[in-house]
Amino acid sequence: MDQDKLDQDKLASLRARYAGASGADIHDPRFAKVAADQFKGDRRKWPFSDVATFISAPYRPDALSLPDLGGLDVAIIGLPMDLGVTNRAGTRLGPRAVRAIERMGPMDHVLGTAPFGMLKVADIGDVPFRSRYSLESCHEDIEATFKTIVAAGVSPLAVGGDHSITYPIMRAVGEKRPVGMVHIDAHCDTSGPYEGSKFHHGGPFRQAVLDGVLDPSRVIQIGIRGGAEYLWEFSYESGMTVIHADEVDALGLDAVIAKALAVIGDGPTYVSFDVDSLDPAFAPGTGTPEVGGLTPREALAILRGLKGSNIVAADVVEVAPQYDATSNTAQCAAQVLFTELCLIAEARALGKGRP
Repeated sequence: MDQDKLDQDKLASLRARYAGASGADIHDPRFAKVAADQFKGDRRKWPFSDVATFISAPYRPDALSLPDLGGLDVAIIGLPMDLGVTNRAGTRLGPRAVRAIERMGPMDHVLGTAPFGMLKVADIGDVPFRSRYSLESCHEDIEATFKTIVAAGVSPLAVGGDHSITYPIMRAVGEKRPVGMVHIDAHCDTSGPYEGSKFHHGGPFRQAVLDGVLDPSRVIQIGIRGGAEYLWEFSYESGMTVIHADEVDALGLDAVIAKALAVIGDGPTYVSFDVDSLDPAFAPGTGTPEVGGLTPREALAILRGLKGSNIVAADVVEVAPQYDATSNTAQCAAQVLFTELCLIAEARALGKGRP
């Protein structure tokens, strides 16, 4: 056929199908179902309208007061608390910044997952803290709130806040059976008590292991780097698997994913994502940035590689938006949050994923 001429039969077929169609007319059955949930006629909800919520989930602040959390499958909840930080404060503003991110989802094209059509999901507001001054009481409030969520059979997705929040979450999620963990971070966060406190954001996973709610043999920590390596002895002594950021390059993503799957096995698993795992070129808005980190594409590939695993709960932590004039850090966090929701949706579709 002459390459300078259009295929007139093909053009006629395309015109017949699409010339009079609206943007909501989608024929591929994989996408048509997603589109049906998004469109009313040819209109979609404006992404910048109404109250901002996590990844545009429905807002249900009443859910915690209901005996079954209103029939939810997944509760997304903010934890605006940063009393455990080592360095730059400000992650208390992280949940608000992540809520402000528009146009997240409705489908992950790599996973092929559209979670809002698979699960009943809501943003249930923030943990009701009693004191803005007491780290210990904040941890008590987190644990109590997450025990309520877990008791209802609902999978929690947490948005912090500093990384100390994960310790009381794990005390709730791992209370009846210890969980494994895929931990993506620049730091192992397994150091000991400092200056009279064991609850800071550098040590939640040591405490979780010692409390019997986290199984170190089923923990993999990915992206570790920086000058604090001397603090992470507990990771190695307890039997955690540590993959440094430079080792990700040497191993390759497929090998990293395979190792993660082998470590966590089929048991209940928690995913904890610290945005400082990303290189500060992509995510400068965090309290303890470390150069030489993962790219967002690498981090998402690792997360997507967990599809089918028994993911029962997850978090995104350490967004400090005031250090990032671009909002890129919150954008990355919102994308990770959506990906974690997809993983829980896939787990529940397989009869797993319940805390």
